Amino acid sequence: PALAFVSLILIAGAILLILLTLLGGAIDKNPTNKFYFLEADTSGIGNAAPLSRWTFWSSCSVVDGHNTCPGVHPAYPFDPKRNFGTDTIFGGAKYYLESRFMFAFVLIGLFFAVCALFLGLIAIVSRIGSFLSSATCSVALFFQTLTAALMTAAYVEGRNAFRSAGHTATLGRYNFGFMWAAVACLFLATLMFCVGGVTGKKDKTYTTRTGGRSFFGRKKSTRSTRDRGSFIDPERQRRMEKEDDD
Repeated sequence: PALAFVSLILIAGAILLILLTLLGGAIDKNPTNKFYFLEADTSGIGNAAPLSRWTFWSSCSVVDGHNTCPGVHPAYPFDPKRNFGTDTIFGGAKYYLESRFMFAFVLIGLFFAVCALFLGLIAIVSRIGSFLSSATCSVALFFQTLTAALMTAAYVEGRNAFRSAGHTATLGRYNFGFMWAAVACLFLATLMFCVGGVTGKKDKTYTTRTGGRSFFGRKKSTRSTRDRGSFIDPERQRRMEKEDDD
């Protein structure tokens, strides 16, 4: 139960981190308006703002250190050429697909993480629940890892491309930290569910020769055997005495 309880806390933490990342750029409220994947100097590039930040929902301008994201929509691609309507900057199918698949994978991972959270309640009282939770959590871990890997590949390469073009660019430490921390939480939760299932006390569904327990956990009674033996032994003795007399 202790391992299952810790696993539930880890999964809840992972879900919170994923939600904070998803809400960045979608809600213009503190602190989510400080969350982004990449910030770059985009002055002089097409119709871009002087400073741009990319989130799951839009390429946002920056006002007083906060995101300003007009016209948000889900699965916004990271593709500066397409985002700003110009051929003077890098872009292409690689960046587009990586960022679009990120959004799909993070939603799938979030769904399985929520399922693992509810199944984890069963794991507190059942070894089968531990194994089911571990399996579900491992699926969430798989898709969350894919999301974090695609995020790193797309935005680190994008940062380097901006710098090569003479523009300053930095990664969003919050989003990167949240995504990889969620991976770590799900990994530990999966591991703990497995350990809890393997090391949990097994139910005894058989009886032992002496002092065993029945399927329902009641101690096996030996009274009837002793009582029966008390009648058998005198009868046997009388037969033996009769045979000696003959």
